Amino acid sequence: GIIMGSDSDLPVVRKAIDTLASFDVPYEVHIYSAHRTPVQAQSFTASARDNGFGVLICAAGMAAHLAGAVAANTTLPVIGIPVKSKLEGMDALLSTVQMHSGIPVATVAIDGATNAALLAAQILSVSDAEIAKKLDEKRKQAIGIECTFKETVWPMIQYCFANIFMGGGGYIISMYFTIFLTNVV
Repeated sequence: GIIMGSDSDLPVVRKAIDTLASFDVPYEVHIYSAHRTPVQAQSFTASARDNGFGVLICAAGMAAHLAGAVAANTTLPVIGIPVKSKLEGMDALLSTVQMHSGIPVATVAIDGATNAALLAAQILSVSDAEIAKKLDEKRKQAIGIECTFKETVWPMIQYCFANIFMGGGGYIISMYFTIFLTNVV
């Protein structure tokens, strides 16, 4: 299930929705605030396992207490998405990642809804062979794209960079930079 603290989180959460749908993972989307609707959030969370949920994704900005409040009321895996807001999302990130021992929340990057959905799918794939198969296929596609980049685009970037720095010692700099980036990419 996906829980948003506010409907303003939907543009970020849309990426999680689309990713889960691409793996045929069933989901529901709810809006519950840890501060404005705490009783409803607690009620939904406490019964989530009995209602068939296997993992919960929580997206919230600013104080971002939602994922922690949800995790406090269930032993299901909880994944927090810190949503960018007034402090560039750092407030949400710190509120989501700094949980008390015993109440874990897996936290993805600020606005990292795609990774939250992928992590949820990976958790579910432990007991669902069909999701595991789709994840394997997606990963192979991603590796194929990386190989294509290294074989086609990357040599052009190296060539352009080397030509920019050809004058006086620049060739040596560009050679070291190219070797460094080749090993990184």
